[in-house]
Amino acid sequence: MNKMSPKVDGYIRKNKKWQEELQKLRTIILDCPLTEEVKWRVPCYTFQQSNIVILGAFKESCTLSFVKGALLKDARGILQIPGPNTQSARVIRFTDVREIIQVAPVLKVYIHEAIEVENAGLKVAFKKITEHPIPEEFQTKLDKIHALKTAFTSLTPGRQRAYLLYFSAAKQSKTREARVEKCLPRILRGKGLDDE
Repeated sequence: MNKMSPKVDGYIRKNKKWQEELQKLRTIILDCPLTEEVKWRVPCYTFQQSNIVILGAFKESCTLSFVKGALLKDARGILQIPGPNTQSARVIRFTDVREIIQVAPVLKVYIHEAIEVENAGLKVAFKKITEHPIPEEFQTKLDKIHALKTAFTSLTPGRQRAYLLYFSAAKQSKTREARVEKCLPRILRGKGLDDE
């Protein structure tokens, strides 16, 4: 079995509602040739330093997320798209340890397939940043503040996308404007929406 991280022990202990489920998922994952780490404050399992799967604990379920799940065959039809803007990740949600025990052999097959996808160097074809609409409230700021435009275009495509989705998600112009204003200093510092 692979080395277990004390930080993951802490994550599992902290999520009391899903402790048994998370521990079972962890055991299944560590039976595969993956390295246990903590990234983004959650358990992340890597193969040769590439992210393969992530454990998550939420109010209604715990999840096993496949980072490049969109590239998996999903022969059993159990992978779900976590959100409307998700392009790469796919998740399996669990609410009971018995569900996990039932599909344990399938999970190992999916994990091994995910490792093969990584070994083959396959990439998810992401939408280009130019395919995401820029909210008018943000475009106005980009047009007025040259340093903002420079800082924004210097961000990675993923960070740019996160900001555009965050701004666009607001239904009212006033809310979009407030979000843009709040994020301006972060963008100017070269930080992504979720960077610390």
